[in-house]
Parts: sequence; C-alpha cells; structure tokens
Amino acid sequence: MPHTQSLLRVARRLSSSSAAAEDLVQETLLSGWRGFHRFRPDTNIRAWLFRILLNNFYAQGRKLRAAPAMVPLTPDAHKFSPVLDEAMEVSRALQRLETEHRTVLLLCVVEGFTCREAAGILDVPIGTVMSRLSRARQAMRTRLNTRLAGLEYAGKEAL
Repeated sequence: MPHTQSLLRVARRLSSSSAAAEDLVQETLLSGWRGFHRFRPDTNIRAWLFRILLNNFYAQGRKLRAAPAMVPLTPDAHKFSPVLDEAMEVSRALQRLETEHRTVLLLCVVEGFTCREAAGILDVPIGTVMSRLSRARQAMRTRLNTRLAGLEYAGKEAL
C-alpha cells in the first residue's frame, strides 16, 4: 500500500485525533477497494485515493473538524527542543486555517500535487485552488511572522 503514509499524513492534519485519522484512511482504502472497478487505468491512482479521502472527510461532517487537543508543554520545554517548539507553532498555525485553505496547502505543498491535480481532487476550478493556496500561504506567513515579532520583542526586553 504505497500511498497509505501520504493519506495518513493529510488525514492527521484534517482530523481531530490520530485515531480519527487512522479511521479515515481505513475507510478511504476500503472505499477504494470496493470502488476499484470505477478506477480508470489511464488516471493517477494517488489523486483518486486522495479524492476518496476528502469525500469521506466531508461526509463525516463537522465532528472531525473539531480542533485537536494540544498537549500542554511545560514552561521549560522550548529550552530542550527549539525544533519541537517551531514545529508545534507551524502545526498550530496550520490548524487555524479554514478547512478549504488547509486542504489545498496540504495537497499542493506537503503532498506535491500540482494545482491542476488538486483541482481535480477537490472538484473545483484551478483558479479556486490557486487563490486558496495564495490565501493559505499568506495566512501562514501572517501567523508565523506575528509569532516571530513577539519573540524578537521579548528578546529585546530581556536585554
């Protein structure tokens, strides 16, 4: 199952928990198996599976869209792992995006689909994908720059 890890990576970002993400991927693979007779051999199977994943995600409704429970860090956690701190900040910024923007960002940036492929997966015009991608990138920049500005200010006060 060569695409399972990619599906799970995106499902974890869309879902409220790791268990919900695993269930979503399992349902996706089961749906793909049941509907394999509808797969056209001249098309991209990876894109086809992502389409099924997103269809299943939207079919499950709002219960999977709840914000994930963040594990609280101890006050000194950033001293031990600044990389973990940065990764968590990026993850939080990504979770704050609207579902449509987060989905396009995950498909195009993380999974490497072209805008045309993402448009096919999401069943929206390519211009919609491009505008959502642009807005998602700008929102991430804004959220992460705000964090950096706060860190710089805190560092200046310490001096």
